[in-house]
Amino acid sequence: MNNFYYEDNDFKLIKGDCIQVLKNIESKSIDMIFADPPYFLSGDGITCNAGKMVSVKKGIWDKKINIKEKHNFNKKWIKLCYQILKDDGTIWISGTMHNIYSIGMALEEEGFKIINNIIWKKLNPPPNISCRAFVHSTETILWAKKDIKNNKHKFNYQLMKNINGNKQMKDVWETTLTKPYEKKCGKHPTQKPIELLERIILASTDENDLILDPFNGSGTTGIVASKLNRKYIGIEKEKEYLDLTIRRREELCGKDKIKK
Repeated sequence: MNNFYYEDNDFKLIKGDCIQVLKNIESKSIDMIFADPPYFLSGDGITCNAGKMVSVKKGIWDKKINIKEKHNFNKKWIKLCYQILKDDGTIWISGTMHNIYSIGMALEEEGFKIINNIIWKKLNPPPNISCRAFVHSTETILWAKKDIKNNKHKFNYQLMKNINGNKQMKDVWETTLTKPYEKKCGKHPTQKPIELLERIILASTDENDLILDPFNGSGTTGIVASKLNRKYIGIEKEKEYLDLTIRRREELCGKDKIKK
């Protein structure tokens, strides 16, 4: 088993490259995986953040690579996720047009079947300052299971219906971008809103299930897992983001704040 960078009861963080770390996770031990992999879009472009013009360079880990490199990378980590996921477990992967089509192909090539194509509609997206394209206001989240005959995956259908006013929940989800209070301990350039992860985790896991995120980032998946009484393993290469995760968890999920 891997050496943990941080461990607190059912919340564990591992420092390392996910391709190597995933090889040491026990086969068929994970109930659910959420992944927000690199979009490989960072270059010399600009975007708008809080009304200011900023570079789209998010970090070395997001540097543009060619399509063959991108697809090979996606196939490698998705194949390893297949091996560690329980047969009735599911995987959620978020992305934009920069990587989601490769992700979808890689899922099917590595033995998964896509259940849903969730559209996350951002209610307050940044404007397109180039004025040469429509505003980018959505991201895609693919939800998939192992493509095994008669395989039944976990889905808390009635709970989703209940929180949607007793109506079947659709595959277009509207939320704001990550709220400022979620970034007060530090920022990550691709941080996802707590609200988004709450819905994903509630939809496809039960209490005490084990959730894994191979691209931990600022730890939103783990923080929500803790709040909802799930177990968590996060993998992250960058020490600064592991430390940010620990600070966020202590701030947002202290013993008196964890929902029971």
